[in-house]
Amino acid sequence: MNLTQRRKGAEACWFVGLFVLLCASAPLRELSADDAAQRAKDAIVVRALMRLPGVDLSVKPEAKAALLRHLETVKGSEQYLDLVEKFKLRDAKDELLRLLIERGDSTLGVRAAGLLVKFDERKLLQEAIADPDRAKATKFLNVLGLLADAKTNDWIAPLVTDTNLALPIRSAAVTALGRNGPGQKQLLRTVEEGKLPMDLQFAAANALLSSADDAIRAAAGKHLSLPAGAGGEPLPPVAELVKLSGDAARGKELFAGAGSCAKCHKVRGEGKEVGPDLSEIGSKLSKEAMYVSVLDPNAGVSFNYETWLARTLDGTTLSGILVSQTDDAIELKTAEAIVHKLKRDDIEALKKLPTSLMPADLQKQLKAQDLVDIVEYLTTLKKQ
Repeated sequence: MNLTQRRKGAEACWFVGLFVLLCASAPLRELSADDAAQRAKDAIVVRALMRLPGVDLSVKPEAKAALLRHLETVKGSEQYLDLVEKFKLRDAKDELLRLLIERGDSTLGVRAAGLLVKFDERKLLQEAIADPDRAKATKFLNVLGLLADAKTNDWIAPLVTDTNLALPIRSAAVTALGRNGPGQKQLLRTVEEGKLPMDLQFAAANALLSSADDAIRAAAGKHLSLPAGAGGEPLPPVAELVKLSGDAARGKELFAGAGSCAKCHKVRGEGKEVGPDLSEIGSKLSKEAMYVSVLDPNAGVSFNYETWLARTLDGTTLSGILVSQTDDAIELKTAEAIVHKLKRDDIEALKKLPTSLMPADLQKQLKAQDLVDIVEYLTTLKKQ
């Protein structure tokens, strides 16, 4: 045995001995009344536990108590997930779900999702997918997509053709399937069998035409195409667009000019307030989400920015954002930022549409580089 091996052996023996000593002593809660001292002792026990293979915590209640106390001090960290995974702590499922929802755009949130899948928390995951809060359900599906685990496909695939669900949820389901090979094949079968709803054409094209599998791209190309930009030139898939570098200064000019974005969106007080204020959009959306918002606006309609259609008794129809409503009247703001007040007694029908007020073919005014520059500009709009 060489010197390094002897050192490792001695270190392991030290931790094992320390573990036995601590677990054989009085209950850990009696070791000290001082929180800092207790935490230090708990951390020592946890370090010892991490070095022991196949630890059965059910026969080591003091050690388990130390572990659970330590977990409370490291919530929201990689160490927390390491401990949950090593000791298969299924009781942590609610915290894992919280991390998934709140930190879903980070490695931590995606890893939390992976542990829920690993623990086969099928019921919990399905309940999250079915959350009545559309934004939360959509975000949840986005995180499962980033996980790229084919084991989730059977839960996600049925959502694609369920037309009772809101478009953002179904679109997120398509994107999630498109992030792993078996999911792409399932999605392609849906397309080839003519079962893909028309409002998911962009999401499916974006997922399948950017596949690393040549056969999938070729087969999908027989049925799907991406939106065309200026001059009829098809735009690249979003996965390719996000890799391109843009000119933020030029993008700002396009935002206010040829892109016509300022006609509906305000940025730091400039522009018209029809759609959401974009002054801090760079802190809220990834580049990928920004491209999807432009190229497939109906799939990402923000809450309170849905299009409403009103028809009055005299046959007039108006569409716009619902600004306010009372028992006596409603106010609709049109795409031109004009607010119309309609008396309830004059309204024959009022309906919320599943579409965005933002034009679905806005990209036809732009070349690929124009779009890249606009998105580059949007990424600079962050909370100050």
